[in-house]
Amino acid sequence: MYEGKLVFAQVMEHLPLHALRRSIARYDGDRFAKGFSCQDQFRCMVFAQLTYRESLRDTVTCLNVQADKLYHMGIRGRVRRSTLADANEARDWRIYASFAATLIAQARTLYADEPLLEELKGTAYALDTTTIDLALSLFPWAPFERSRGALKLHTQMDLRGSIPTFIKIDHGRSYDTDILDALIPEAGAIYVMDRGYLDFERLHRLTQAAAFFVVRAKKGLSLRRTRSRPVDRTTGVICDQDVRLSFDRTARKYPERLRSVRYRDPESGRSFQFLTNNFALSPLTVADLYRRRWDIELFFKWIKQNLRIKSFFGTSPNAVKTQIWIAVSVYVLVAILKKRLGLTASLYTILQMLSVTIFEKTPMNRLFPEAQSPNSASPLDKQLNLFDS
Repeated sequence: MYEGKLVFAQVMEHLPLHALRRSIARYDGDRFAKGFSCQDQFRCMVFAQLTYRESLRDTVTCLNVQADKLYHMGIRGRVRRSTLADANEARDWRIYASFAATLIAQARTLYADEPLLEELKGTAYALDTTTIDLALSLFPWAPFERSRGALKLHTQMDLRGSIPTFIKIDHGRSYDTDILDALIPEAGAIYVMDRGYLDFERLHRLTQAAAFFVVRAKKGLSLRRTRSRPVDRTTGVICDQDVRLSFDRTARKYPERLRSVRYRDPESGRSFQFLTNNFALSPLTVADLYRRRWDIELFFKWIKQNLRIKSFFGTSPNAVKTQIWIAVSVYVLVAILKKRLGLTASLYTILQMLSVTIFEKTPMNRLFPEAQSPNSASPLDKQLNLFDS
């Protein structure tokens, strides 16, 4: 009979807890802890995410039913609903945002060799925004439309491994393009966006920072062609042109040349026009990059369906941001587990298995029979797929 660690404790061993301690110290998180530390808070909230808890009361009840196992889960303080609620309200959400950034950096290193597109050797990011509806009466700081409240998660995601690298949490009336003001452009990287991000002044900043973009053009955009390149229409590419903006006002915002690629999807028959400042990629790769933007939509769908970010355990901005950042940490943690253990199961399957075994003392190599040694050098042959069954 295995008398080792709980599954929860084994999962937590994959976290760089020294980084969490540094974040807690940086923001003085344990200053008024009084027996219930930031690490206790973090572990309780991770438990809630891993086991699909719906409220603080639900979380605390389930933990206290297994009170004799809390010490082995790393929880040292007494777990009470009021204590956990106060911690979420008062302790700086930046503790967990900072820790999530460390986890994201680890995950990106693990997934750096994931295949993307054959021609593409550098980094490609997808930018998009998802909206979470809220009751305005409970969240008056998050207005949206009339009597409705909402949050927007402005997200940048590394397309290698579907890892979110930057998230800006804002109220529902914020603009999608706000993320372009918050980002520090990475030279040589490609930013893939939908037409809601077609802001030429902001796009020009990317060009000035030696970064690239691929953005879908809006209908009726006036362009002046300066050059046409030959294309293979059997691939779906209709035309590949160098263009400039026609109107003086927009041309002042983006005074340099652009590249326009028109593509017809052979499956749906729909036509798309893309604008980019990258003149080296093939036109088909430009279209394929935009197609890969769908990965960020899958990410939004996954976290909304499988993590607790649609119903919140507190109503203050601090409590909401704390819950979201810990949910992001759990998503990245599961992705790290998948890679380190060499698992072929989808993230959904891994999360489901963890949710029903969290209090058991089953070793990981029995819980996931295909698990490899953490020191194994064998790479994954299969790309991370959020909904692969």
